[in-house]
Amino acid sequence: MIKVLFFAKLREALDCDQCSIALESASVAELRTKLIEQGGERWARELTAKNVLCAVNQRLAKDDQQVTSGDEVAFYPPVTGG
Repeated sequence: MIKVLFFAKLREALDCDQCSIALESASVAELRTKLIEQGGERWARELTAKNVLCAVNQRLAKDDQQVTSGDEVAFYPPVTGG
């Protein structure tokens, strides 16, 4: 099981703060595709937005990074502050 978290505006847009995906191993891109298959058009629009970032076990990750069962993956928009 891979735990997936959504933060900030992305959490609101998806109306979901976390979910679990039954995968033993996948790349971040494959995980994103699986989430889109389960979530539909709205999830596709939000998760493929150009500015969405991803972290695996609290470290910034790219689409080709592998994730395995037990990992925590977070998707979130860029943080701005002043």
